[in-house]
Amino acid sequence: MPTRESDQVLRALDDLVAALTENSRRNAKAIQRAQRIRELREQGLSYREIVDDEDRPLIVEMATANLQALRRCGGRLRRAEARVLHREGMTMDRIAELFGVTRQRVSALIRDGNEDNGPPSHPGKKTA
Repeated sequence: MPTRESDQVLRALDDLVAALTENSRRNAKAIQRAQRIRELREQGLSYREIVDDEDRPLIVEMATANLQALRRCGGRLRRAEARVLHREGMTMDRIAELFGVTRQRVSALIRDGNEDNGPPSHPGKKTA
C-alpha cells in the first residue's frame, strides 16, 4: 500500500481539501462584505463611494482566487486520478465517461507531465 507521500491522488486530494477550506473562508468573508455593500447601497451611497472605501481583497478578487484554486487543485486531482485509474486497468473510454470528458481529453490527462501547474494552456482550446 503506497504511503500518503507516494500516492499522487491522496496528495492531490489533500491539496483540494485545503483549497476548499480556504475557499470556504473567503466565501464567508465575501458574503459578509456583500451584506455590508447592500446596507451601504440602501443608505444611498454610490457604488464608487462603496468600492473606494472597501478593504482588499475585493469580492471579485476573492471570487477569482476561489476559481483559480479550484482549477489548479481540481486539475491536479483529475490528472492523478486518470493516471491511476488507467494504470489499474480502466479504459480511457470508461474514464472519459466517469469524468464527463472525451476520450481524447483523458489521453491528454494521462500523458500530461505538468503535475502542479494545471493543464497546459492552448489558446482557443477548452480544457477539462
